[in-house]
Amino acid sequence: MTRLTALNPEEVTGKTKDLFNAVQAKLGVVPNMMRTMGNSPAVLEGYLNLSGALSHGKLSARTGELIALAVSESNSCDYCVAAHTFIGGKLLKTDEQVLQAARTGNSADTKTNAILQFAKTLVSKNGLVNNEDVDAAKIAGVSDPEIAETVAHVALNVLTNYFNNTANTEIDFPAVPSLELQN
Repeated sequence: MTRLTALNPEEVTGKTKDLFNAVQAKLGVVPNMMRTMGNSPAVLEGYLNLSGALSHGKLSARTGELIALAVSESNSCDYCVAAHTFIGGKLLKTDEQVLQAARTGNSADTKTNAILQFAKTLVSKNGLVNNEDVDAAKIAGVSDPEIAETVAHVALNVLTNYFNNTANTEIDFPAVPSLELQN
């Protein structure tokens, strides 16, 4: 059972209506997470603004989705794992094995692997990384701008993970089995 109400886009007004209309125009649908975030237009707008800004960054959309999977798995967010598996697979055409590996913070690509490992380290250390953690990413070829954006992607996904885990948002993407059930 959900803990926060997912608002009906047909029934909202004001800033929330404007934000829902923008999401609908871009995605063709207003996902349950955003419908629930709409309870606070400030939260939804903040999420959309940071997400939009990162879409113009150095890291590719694919890398952003892989980071989202690594972080969401770390935070046990079933909603976000389902959403980013769908987006990564269906919209970005990323191979299922690549998506699966990202959930554990791994990639066959050295640089992507370093980014995912750094993201997992950020989560596990609550952001309190050390010189060795940053140096490991740099040695693998991750630039300062990419490290900065990795931090921002982690922060964005911690927001959505915590929000969805708090709201117990109804999953409106194809369900993804937990890693424990797949072993």
